[in-house]
Amino acid sequence: MIERRPAHIAMFSIAAPGHVNPSLEVVRELVARGHRVSYAIPASFADKVAATGATPVVYESVLPTEDDPDAWGTELIDNLEPFLRDAVHVLPQLVDAFAGDEPDLVIHDITAYPAPVLAHRWGVPAVSLWPNLVPWEGYEEEVAAPMFDELKKSERGQAYYARFGAWLAENGLGEVEPDHLVGRPRRGVVLIPKALQPQADRVDTDVFTFVGACQGERAEQPDWERPADAEKVLLVSLGSSFTKVPDFYRACLEAFGGLPGWHTVLQIGKHVDPAELGEIPAGVEVHPWVSQLSILRQADAFITHAGAGGSQEGLATATPMVAVPQAVDQFGNADMLAALGVARRLDSATATADELREAVLGLVGDPAVARELARISRQMGEEGGTRQAADLIEAELPVR
Repeated sequence: MIERRPAHIAMFSIAAPGHVNPSLEVVRELVARGHRVSYAIPASFADKVAATGATPVVYESVLPTEDDPDAWGTELIDNLEPFLRDAVHVLPQLVDAFAGDEPDLVIHDITAYPAPVLAHRWGVPAVSLWPNLVPWEGYEEEVAAPMFDELKKSERGQAYYARFGAWLAENGLGEVEPDHLVGRPRRGVVLIPKALQPQADRVDTDVFTFVGACQGERAEQPDWERPADAEKVLLVSLGSSFTKVPDFYRACLEAFGGLPGWHTVLQIGKHVDPAELGEIPAGVEVHPWVSQLSILRQADAFITHAGAGGSQEGLATATPMVAVPQAVDQFGNADMLAALGVARRLDSATATADELREAVLGLVGDPAVARELARISRQMGEEGGTRQAADLIEAELPVR
């Protein structure tokens, strides 16, 4: 019988909710199983990490944060360069932090470029945790090549790849293509339901395993109480980063404020002052932040930016969704939700109050939507979630 001893596991991520939050319940489960988990993270997320029982290993990052989403720029190269710059800055810090206390196994978010480099340096296995869609067989030719072709021909793009390649070579990984450092993991645990994965039948299951939502109970977050007179509840939330859209919030107030029988919870984030929205209609509550999962467990509809976290929370709670993507993978997620028949996609920059109201009421009144959501929710429950993710990670540990 194979016996795996309690081990030292090192987790690596960046200071972004969409990359930290999916891993927290997995880390909590690993700690509960007796493993010592060191979690490398900037200071802004140290308390959240510590609450899982892991030990935060705090490093200084130079990545833009959710406090200034505009700092990410608008071009593809603007989104790539910061991760390499941060990796070069962070790697020496992590080498020093783990000196004499190297782990038995590395687990890491896909944005943590230093992690596979450190795993190679320490001679230990690495498992990547994917909080969003994964590449399928043919992805590089069908999606990546067209997307990156012009970039790789540009002076700025060539300079980026030269710097990336030189950094890998300096750290003993000169044979690794920069695009493959994260994109071709040896082992990947996918923290989204298979229902959200495009071309799911073409994903290499020897590399990637879907475990679905790892949400936990969120006991540290306050419960939300549904008003006694609310016949229907709508949650409007665009996550934590791309929330500077006061015109869209005003359209939601016009669409749902005073709508008979409906109670609306509007999360506006930290970049919009409630005063910008004007008078708040009856039946609407406005907050900078809400306990999203607590509300979704009681909600009848969800207007979401279609981030990976929000999308799977909507599916897990069988809540019909109107998807208004703002950035990066949200557009693909919105298309997947619409293709599943559980959401409608609108453009937040152009959606009118009438369109928003029509979309929500149409979804809620469609029994086919309810049936499909129930089916997907059951399927997600069979994917294993947190315990399955922990089992897969433990399977990579050294044996006694």
